[in-house]
Amino acid sequence: MTAPDAFEARLARIRAARVAVVGDVMLDRFVHGTVERISPEAPIPVVQIETESAVLGGAGNVVRNIAALDAAVAFFSVVGADAASDRIAALLDAERNVTARLVRERGRQATVKTRYFAGSQQLLRADQETVAPIAAASADEILAAATAALAACEVLVLSDYAKGVLTEGLVGRLIDAAKKAGRRVIVDPKARDFARYRGADIVTPNDRELALAAGLPARTDAEVEAAARAVIARAGIPTVLATRGSRGMSIVTRDRVEHLPVKARAVFDVSGAGDTVVATLAAALAAGASVDEASALANYAAGIVVGKVGTAVARPHEIVDALNNRDLTAAETKLVTLDEARTRVAGWRRSGLAVGFTNGCFDLLHPGHVSLLEQARAACDRLIVGVNSDASVKRLKGPDRPINGERERGLMLGSHAVVDLVVVFGEDTPIALIEALRPDVLVKGADYALDQVVGGDIVQAYGGRVVLAELKAGYSTTNAIARLKQTAS
Repeated sequence: MTAPDAFEARLARIRAARVAVVGDVMLDRFVHGTVERISPEAPIPVVQIETESAVLGGAGNVVRNIAALDAAVAFFSVVGADAASDRIAALLDAERNVTARLVRERGRQATVKTRYFAGSQQLLRADQETVAPIAAASADEILAAATAALAACEVLVLSDYAKGVLTEGLVGRLIDAAKKAGRRVIVDPKARDFARYRGADIVTPNDRELALAAGLPARTDAEVEAAARAVIARAGIPTVLATRGSRGMSIVTRDRVEHLPVKARAVFDVSGAGDTVVATLAAALAAGASVDEASALANYAAGIVVGKVGTAVARPHEIVDALNNRDLTAAETKLVTLDEARTRVAGWRRSGLAVGFTNGCFDLLHPGHVSLLEQARAACDRLIVGVNSDASVKRLKGPDRPINGERERGLMLGSHAVVDLVVVFGEDTPIALIEALRPDVLVKGADYALDQVVGGDIVQAYGGRVVLAELKAGYSTTNAIARLKQTAS
């Protein structure tokens, strides 16, 4: 058993790791609305659409998870010349530490999975896609670009969602190129015949994919071991890492097996957990970890993402906390980065929840602040509070402020049950935060007029609303500080 401090050291080294990924990228769209009537044309609900969001799916989710670990990713895929492909490109551009080469094929429809929700109830999923092998010229372009990237990347991931990017010929040539460069290859498979991945080092099927490939059941530990050994013998792949949902993971080679129990404290959503396993495994191997060590880290990472709603990522500090079996206080879990807030907001929206936002310095919390927070939370389902950084407070309030540091102020806010997330921002206004999070409701005190609320025009332009909270008379941080100074004198 590897000690937690050794795992932490490995996570730190992941920041210098570089991984190449080739596979089928998708766009996962989530459309939320309300249903108040049945259509007169057919016995189906009429959805009044209110919000729409999108995240990278398929191989794109593997890329997101690697980047979340602070490793660098070189990504290669084939898309169309349509608006969905443009949106995929924009989402990839927005990811840190990611360089993407998307080959465009005219006439090809990028894979888009659109899920329609009324409240938290999913009503329908509609798919648009081209499922066909990519053109030979596209395969040659991907091969050349990925082969060049292998000079700087330690591991190659083939994320196969069977949409046509990873043709049998391209898979073989990519594996050959990686072997010539001395790089490890991990395959997340969809083909029923794993022999097409011959030459790869590790294959990561879920239990259903393993059973189909082996032609054997894969439920119990013994069945998974037998099915994996059948695949190893048939496909010539030395290691099978089988993901098994609530039963954890199993690592099987020709001469050994290890079953890793699930590390999740609570399971809310298993979507994308396999992508997290592949991403963490690849990043850890690229950082010099053994297969056993990398698999253990991947198991901890998977345990984190299944505790979140929707396709999510596991970040290094979350894995460290899980490794050390640390339960963060509620206030600590609420104090997050902007990237983490984006992920949480996307999950809330997929569940049909209205997101509210308010902001301020919150230097010395007083009853006026508490009243504002309670009114803000009453106007939404989930409340995010933006808090000015220490440097920002000094610029706004003077050199003697803040009294409490930004972390302390964030933790005090997070200790209130009505607050769901706290994000510190360094600018003098929360405009950038509002643009990034796109809250449904923006709340400020009634000492502002509607046209004076910073960001109000932005929120109203995309259909959100501004709420002016009633002020509790007689309370302000400035007055509280003045009273303290008077008492001290």
